[in-house]
Amino acid sequence: MIIKMKKTTLLALLALFNGLLYAQDENQGEETTIYNSKGFNIGLNIGAYFPNKYTANLYDGYGFDIDGNRNTFENSFMYRKIILEYGGGYGQTDYIAQELNVAHNEWSFTESDMPVNMRYNPSFLVGLLGRYSVDERNAILINVNASKINVSGNFTITTNTSTPINQIPKNIQTFAIRGSEQRLLLQFGYQHLFGENEKFNFFAEGGLNISIAKFDKNEILINNLLIDLAQSYNVAGYPSYVTKRPIGTGYGAFAGMGLNIGINEGIRVQIAYSPTLENINIVKNPKLKIQHSAGLRAYYNF
Repeated sequence: MIIKMKKTTLLALLALFNGLLYAQDENQGEETTIYNSKGFNIGLNIGAYFPNKYTANLYDGYGFDIDGNRNTFENSFMYRKIILEYGGGYGQTDYIAQELNVAHNEWSFTESDMPVNMRYNPSFLVGLLGRYSVDERNAILINVNASKINVSGNFTITTNTSTPINQIPKNIQTFAIRGSEQRLLLQFGYQHLFGENEKFNFFAEGGLNISIAKFDKNEILINNLLIDLAQSYNVAGYPSYVTKRPIGTGYGAFAGMGLNIGINEGIRVQIAYSPTLENINIVKNPKLKIQHSAGLRAYYNF
């Protein structure tokens, strides 16, 4: 229901803007020439991207099996790394205890210590833009934007220290878990300028959005011990583990609005806000969710 409401909202916004555009065009007494209004424009976009947290749990240390199902705690990437590989499993050296400055049997890591607060951080968005003006106020858009998004959260490890009266107080220590993801946004759409001023015009736009998302890295930091969780994606001989890092393509829509500024006959600048309805297809059965971006565009007219 929420997704349908979000889709309806985007479509309603586009319909409203189109209605305003045509109404204003019809009311103009004279046709006004807009700077840099015809032909092909190529441009650059620099801005900020604000992803929602819907797929951030991909980086929470559980991982997914070869069928795309979430691992149990005992099969999780963090259990394998902290308990079996770095925590003295199979009689190996307990590097975790060394970092915590305790004995091998004086610390514990359970499912209740796993991360629960994973979130994406706002990131930079850069892109190459193509714009073909079919007339003074209408243009076809081809945009390619890219962003590298950081993910952050924390998890805990409990240390136990005996006291002279045989009590065992618990000391819960918090550590960082982080990751990163690459996203490429391909957009094909339509833009309309409106207003009578030859230099300053508001605009609205919309169209198809294709999101290509790729899992980049995932790691935890226990004091000075850095552990790469992403190595678990390449483990041979463990059928419960996936063999490659998640990557996927999803389809959605984008909308946008902002201010168009004609600097001269060859250059235009646009200040834009753009919500996108994206399907980040790196988890099983992904859903369409709204992301947000804002930026400064500069176009050169050929």
